[in-house]
Amino acid sequence: MLEMNKVMLIGNLTRDPELTYTSSGTALAKVGLAVNRSWKDRTSGERKEDTAFVDIDVWGQTAEFCSKYLAKGRRVYVEGRLRFDQWETSDGQKRSKLAVTAERVQFADSRPTEGQQSVARGGSDGGEQASSPPAGVAGAPPPQAAPGTPPASPEPFPCPEEPVQDEATADDLPF
Repeated sequence: MLEMNKVMLIGNLTRDPELTYTSSGTALAKVGLAVNRSWKDRTSGERKEDTAFVDIDVWGQTAEFCSKYLAKGRRVYVEGRLRFDQWETSDGQKRSKLAVTAERVQFADSRPTEGQQSVARGGSDGGEQASSPPAGVAGAPPPQAAPGTPPASPEPFPCPEEPVQDEATADDLPF
């Protein structure tokens, strides 16, 4: 019997990536993605839209890339697998949610919008500035082609396998 767990999403980041490291030093970026769907209601003829909000975990070098070059509002393509998380709150209530573990993250917009040209990182002094990745860096938009030539799409960024669950400690859990 064939089993498949594959998710492909295109949407906008709902917040800047939150980068942390496990106790073994593996990078983990937590990303929120808003995915829109629109359709025409058959009975009323009215245009309808709904948005799904998805929590995504990105591991390793791809997590560091996301933290450095992505920001709230940026449109991205995420390929990964579904994960079902369950936990109990401090007051004893059982909770659960579906989330995605990313296997690939890729820009889905050609360039950042005006408000995303440079995103301040760091403290209140402005800190380091990040924008689109420089040419030659994984995930950088391809160099401009001659006029009339269709642009090549950037290469996707595969995520390394997530760490073995045995490495996780209570500090590494998302709840």
